Amino acid sequence: MSVADEIKSRIDIVNYIQQYVPLKKAGRYYKANCPFHSERTPSFIVNPDTQSWRCFGSCAEGGDLFSFAQKHHGWSFREALEELARQAGVELRRQTDEQRQQAARQDVLRGVLQAATDWYRERLWDTPQVLAYARERRGFSDDTLRTAALGYAPAGWQHLRDYMRQLDYSDQDLLDVGLLGRNEDSGRVYDRFRNRLLIPIRDERGRVVGFGARGLDDEDQPKYLNSPQTPLFDKSRLLYGLDRARQAIRNENTAVIVEGYMDVIQAHQAGHLNVVAQMGTSLTESQLRLLTPRLASKVVLALDADRAGQNATMRSLEVARETLQADYSGRLSLDIRVLQLPGAKDPDDLIREDAAIWGQRVVEATPVADYVIETEVQALPERPSIQEREAVARRLLPLLQASENRLYSRDNLQKLALRLRIAEDELLRWSQRQKPVSVSRRNNTEAAPDAELQPAPPPQEDQKHERDFLGNLLRQPDLVYRINRVFRELATGDLALSHGPLEAFGESDFVNRDCASLLQGLLLALRQDEMSEMAWLNQHGDASQRETLQQLERDTPASDLDNARTVMRQGFGADLSVVVKRAEAVDWQRELVRTALRLRLRRLERERRELYYLLEDDDGGKESLHERIQLSVRARNRIDKALRNQTPAKPRSP
Repeated sequence: MSVADEIKSRIDIVNYIQQYVPLKKAGRYYKANCPFHSERTPSFIVNPDTQSWRCFGSCAEGGDLFSFAQKHHGWSFREALEELARQAGVELRRQTDEQRQQAARQDVLRGVLQAATDWYRERLWDTPQVLAYARERRGFSDDTLRTAALGYAPAGWQHLRDYMRQLDYSDQDLLDVGLLGRNEDSGRVYDRFRNRLLIPIRDERGRVVGFGARGLDDEDQPKYLNSPQTPLFDKSRLLYGLDRARQAIRNENTAVIVEGYMDVIQAHQAGHLNVVAQMGTSLTESQLRLLTPRLASKVVLALDADRAGQNATMRSLEVARETLQADYSGRLSLDIRVLQLPGAKDPDDLIREDAAIWGQRVVEATPVADYVIETEVQALPERPSIQEREAVARRLLPLLQASENRLYSRDNLQKLALRLRIAEDELLRWSQRQKPVSVSRRNNTEAAPDAELQPAPPPQEDQKHERDFLGNLLRQPDLVYRINRVFRELATGDLALSHGPLEAFGESDFVNRDCASLLQGLLLALRQDEMSEMAWLNQHGDASQRETLQQLERDTPASDLDNARTVMRQGFGADLSVVVKRAEAVDWQRELVRTALRLRLRRLERERRELYYLLEDDDGGKESLHERIQLSVRARNRIDKALRNQTPAKPRSP
């Protein structure tokens, strides 16, 4: 029996989950509202027989004891294994002597940090002037001071050292956790933090791993001083406040990242508990992975509004892009937004002025694509050259394309094309050429879960599609009415669409002039009822139309329905069941409608390309061109949705 199996044999899943979720017995199972999403009707089921759980609601997730512990607590598998083993009384695999020594040393160092935290906290409450600073200048309540365990490091060089020696901690212990510094010339050691407000920094499990220290005087430099990197403290792998924010982040499915710990403390005091800090550094991949996908699928960056904050935001977005790209451009399903602070305020100032407006700003945070496009476009000169616009496009394309959702990527591309007045298909070609390949993708031949957008097909391929479509339409011309009914339905409620990009299907939907001419003739033939459409075309069509008609009749294979009709004309000696199955094998009429929609999409792409070029050259009438582009985009989105909602017909074997 494996260690995991032994743990599961000792801990009943119902008893374990019952500690966190109010389960109710329902027959053989136990039910509750899912703890991982909001719902009114219980869809969370625990099966005591199989020792498993599953959500039958929007989560659609499930698993065993370990997966629940991981998801509920935000633990890694190793963390879940260690904690559940402790509860079950199961000894994990024996550590090596070196590992045991390292673990024991880390326990000692954690003890050092906790003892220092307690001492600093006592000094704060013993020092009235510093307590007044925390209350009045920083705006912290006494409850907040206690919850955040804020402290005070007195002025002087040896106060903490002297106290810790009374607890039998050595100078080396304090040096190893960054509480002491050493003079390189004399070798003497001294308290690192002096005359500063102390903020304990904890890991996601709530253990103190280091400190941040804020100078009390404006002339104190640096204003903020952090612990150096130690065996326990690595700033790039920590998010300040995550231990207290984890549950709120999970409940809201949103994490707000600010720059400093003061911002977090102020936000938590105001009731905005899903806020964490990257502590002055630009966001790192390790920090991002602490949040997603384990806790949230939405991240809001709320960094300072000054130039340094803007630069940090752009660096953080680039880190997010690289992280997404390493997971097939978005397996994390991450929605990134940017909270733009008014003026030059930081979150601390804004929340102290008006705590309610903070929540509103988070809800209204700008989508990442809009933010980066607006930021870069505003930096361009008044009349930028094509080279300057191209440089912006090439900088932004990797970030704008880093999404698992093809519609988001495509929408981002349209926004960039519109603002830079560059053809959308040109941007798409650039993005395909410059997209880097990460190591993880290069070593994995499995296809990405959602294929990247491909450039528009060349005209030759367009023409082949048109010929195939028209050849099949000629076999049942009245399908034109069905196609046009679909376009009318798509334009419902929008007169501009019905008279514009979603108008009736016609010759403008073809690139091939011969096909366009023949379709024009077919539409005329449909207006009369004296003879069949084919007869009318052969009698009244011009020489070019008749020649195209003959070519299509030769090149277009008979449909399955035509084959069935041929068999049935031969009499009922044929196997009727086979005939019927073949007739149903492919719903070719529905496929013809889908092809008509695709042809319209390609027409809209061609028209938008022309509009972009007009936009580049035309100094007047730009508002009208913008409106036409937006109208085309609305039509494209409706057609895309219709194609997604229609399941392509699949042949069935007779």
